[in-house]
Amino acid sequence: MNATPIMIKDVPKDDRPRERLLRLGANHISNAELLSIVLGSGTKKESVITLSSRVLMHFEGLKLLSDATIEELIAIKGIGTAKGVLILAAIEIGKRMHDYKPDERYVVRSPQDGADYIMEEMRGLKQEHFIALFLNTKNQIIHRQTIFIGSLNASIVHPREVFREAIKRSAASIIVAHNHPSGDPTPSQEDIHVTRRLAESGKMIGIELIDHIIIGDRKFISLKEKGYL
Repeated sequence: MNATPIMIKDVPKDDRPRERLLRLGANHISNAELLSIVLGSGTKKESVITLSSRVLMHFEGLKLLSDATIEELIAIKGIGTAKGVLILAAIEIGKRMHDYKPDERYVVRSPQDGADYIMEEMRGLKQEHFIALFLNTKNQIIHRQTIFIGSLNASIVHPREVFREAIKRSAASIIVAHNHPSGDPTPSQEDIHVTRRLAESGKMIGIELIDHIIIGDRKFISLKEKGYL
């Protein structure tokens, strides 16, 4: 015999997600409780907490949920188009808030600063992206540009493509970076070769290559720190 499902109305008021958020703060309630507040309601046969927990289990947590499509969401029993849209909207707000950068220019004082600026954007990419950060004399980032997408190769990453933009922006120095989709930021011989080639070109025209940062999954390697610059 199936047990009667516990619905939100059966939960003591103080233990309901909204009340717990108000009492404890948003950072002290579970992912399932946060998602249940976004969804607002469950189904006739399932409480919103149970539904939220099932959605999280389906995506094995927040990381995969953050990349969910509307088709993947509405394929889950209990999630229709309306609830799927609510989830996508909440995810997008979170991404935009995380990516928001104030008008004050970001200052790079260390390899960690450079990595922090691009980590969340680059660590989950499925292809290699090679980007350049252009800095002024105060080490403030004045521009960011994707140079190319694809496997790193010296014939593709030509210094003229990087330094043409640096000259156009009157940059005093640059930082280049690319991601390793495998999650392992260990540099390859090609990474090292590209770095040295760019550094030599920069010296010739008076625009210093400060660093080449390789982004993995929540970790990075600075080729400057490794002694390749």
